[in-house]
Amino acid sequence: MTRQGWSTRRIALALYPFGAGAAAVNVFFASLIFSWVGGPVASTAASLALGCVIGAPATWYFARHIRHLMNLADRQEPI
Repeated sequence: MTRQGWSTRRIALALYPFGAGAAAVNVFFASLIFSWVGGPVASTAASLALGCVIGAPATWYFARHIRHLMNLADRQEPI
């Protein structure tokens, strides 16, 4: 059976803005929690930059998971 639909790379490219944005928000909130023990609060630019770096592998693994689910759905027998 041939694979149907988008490739993992195409899924990752489509979802990357969302993954990077979610990672940036998480970085900022983690810096706020870290500030409770005396750490610095990350700036917007630092949060976005680190979010872009962390978001790339996170989005890639999520895209692989979505592609796996698509493959499983293609193998299912119709009712």
